[in-house]
Amino acid sequence: MNDIQERRKFAIAVAAEAGALALSYFTNRDNLVVDQKGAQDWVSEADRNVETFIRQKISEAYPEDGVFGEEHEAKRGLSGFDWVIDPIDGTTNFIHGIPAWTIVLAVVSDGSTQVGVIHEPNVDETYVATKAAGATLNGQPMRVASDVELACGTIAVGYSNRVEATNVVPVIAALVEKGALYHRNASGALSLAYVAAGRLLGYVEEHMNAWDCLAGQLMVAEAGGLVEDQDAKKMIRVGGRVIAGPPKVFETLIAICDEAWGID
Repeated sequence: MNDIQERRKFAIAVAAEAGALALSYFTNRDNLVVDQKGAQDWVSEADRNVETFIRQKISEAYPEDGVFGEEHEAKRGLSGFDWVIDPIDGTTNFIHGIPAWTIVLAVVSDGSTQVGVIHEPNVDETYVATKAAGATLNGQPMRVASDVELACGTIAVGYSNRVEATNVVPVIAALVEKGALYHRNASGALSLAYVAAGRLLGYVEEHMNAWDCLAGQLMVAEAGGLVEDQDAKKMIRVGGRVIAGPPKVFETLIAICDEAWGID
């Protein structure tokens, strides 16, 4: 088994273990310690402890790999492999008792994402993608909704306090004008996984951090969709915009976002 396949198998197992740990916190939310990082930006002891658990597992199995996560400082690696992790993507949902949040792991090397795993413990769904080897949901192949017109589909629209909140308004207006529905579930990773599975038609967000999007972007691409070409290492450093969808609607989504976000 090569380095990537080993890490893929490891990532699936660790995501399941981390999901079980997070679920134990979720079912006992009344005792959860929660802090606010910014406007509508939350972190709980569950986020911190689940990330610590994942980091320990990675350190034991791959001590020379780098690790970049949302809640703790980066660890630079020597192996050429970096792990990009979000212990709980969808913390807002988590702390309010909404069962729509995920464990997210991505493996990066040579400037691109090699493996992506998104595990949703509430419904026991595990989305997996390997570069040039396809994407699966609970072991079954995933495909984007390639035959759906924009006027018949639903586009997930993400936003955060890192951008002007008003920038999302023209995107939603343009989608509505074209007959599309819009959706936001407060977990960008889960939304991207839904695009890969054909449940949502596309996803757009002006700025995402790498731990929220790298795994899902790989899934969309491996499920027959399109994503913008980005260097994964740069995304780890500064993040960037995310546009993803089937070929039939991808260019339209780019045009909508370019106009809304003032890009010529």
